[in-house]
Amino acid sequence: MKFGTKVIHAGIEPDPGTGAVMTPIYQTSTYAQESPGVHKGFEYARTQNPTRAVLEKNLAALEEGTAAICFGSGLAAMDSIFKLLKPEDEVISTNDLYGGAYRLMTKIYEPFGIKSHFVDLNDLEAMEAKMNDRTKLIWIETPTNPMLKIVDIEKICSIAKRNNVLVCVDNTFASPYLQTPLTLGADLVLHSATKYLGGHSDVVHGAVITNSQELADQLYFIQNAAGGVPGPQDCFLILRGIKTLHLRVERSCENAQKIATFLKGHAKVSKVYYPGFEDHPGHEIAKKQMKHFGGMVSFDLHEDTFESAKKVLSNTHLFTLAESLGGVESLIGHPASMTHASIPREKRLEVGLTDSLIRLSVGVEDVEDLIADLDKALG
Repeated sequence: MKFGTKVIHAGIEPDPGTGAVMTPIYQTSTYAQESPGVHKGFEYARTQNPTRAVLEKNLAALEEGTAAICFGSGLAAMDSIFKLLKPEDEVISTNDLYGGAYRLMTKIYEPFGIKSHFVDLNDLEAMEAKMNDRTKLIWIETPTNPMLKIVDIEKICSIAKRNNVLVCVDNTFASPYLQTPLTLGADLVLHSATKYLGGHSDVVHGAVITNSQELADQLYFIQNAAGGVPGPQDCFLILRGIKTLHLRVERSCENAQKIATFLKGHAKVSKVYYPGFEDHPGHEIAKKQMKHFGGMVSFDLHEDTFESAKKVLSNTHLFTLAESLGGVESLIGHPASMTHASIPREKRLEVGLTDSLIRLSVGVEDVEDLIADLDKALG
């Protein structure tokens, strides 16, 4: 089954009771039992929900996995993975990553004795230098947030497997339409389904997908025991969004390429970060492991100050100044003061995240209108 068919049909059947084509929203907290312990597969909605079960089957198919586990947000999904670890375990992570992920690693789990090392995962020697008997997990973002670096998933998974270390890939920026990390050797894939999977900026949701039954069983246990589950309405909205995932991401990628090219030639812009350019350091890796180059673009201004960025950020009309990404509408953001404010400034500057860096989530509008909007704001 090809991807465009999977998003609409994988794991989804008409409702057996009514024939409804769209998966119903099972808005219930509990289920009637015929006698104690005898039921129809559902006992209590934290543990199981039919709407969530359909979504989990669909997500597993999209990521070429065997099991998906849904959570109330992307960070709740990440938190569940970190609950697999024990005190004195260590994590190696990319040094350019979402600020919320950095905050969870350093502020929540380090006090429990789980140490995270942040390195450039394109420097395999630096990564291996941090590995030891306590290393249990390598955390990958690719493309990274917000510098859009590309990490070679296959190479890192090969090293990890030799050392009996798990690999999780945050696939939020790419979506399963553009890359499927499990097929490249990853053990776990994470999504903030709030973004491209939902696609309409109207729901917060998270998911983990795996091919390991052992990991799936552990994560299902954590899902139920810790209780960070999504509601049925949220699951319905993600299922609804997924049906057009391939169409939305395709258009977003087309628009992003044209916008990146426009920005690269603009007098006010000093540098554009976009893996579709041949001079991008990760271009060849992106060509190998991604279908297209994604709908995200970041750029620096020649005048590297927050004030210069603020002028641009405050003068767009179609690009909405807001956090998040992956919706049908285009968004513009300032990582240093918004999505990555929890990362110390000196750490941000080490990876090139300057005070003037602007991040775009390119939507599906007519690209000529989007370029005109940016041109006006830059002027």
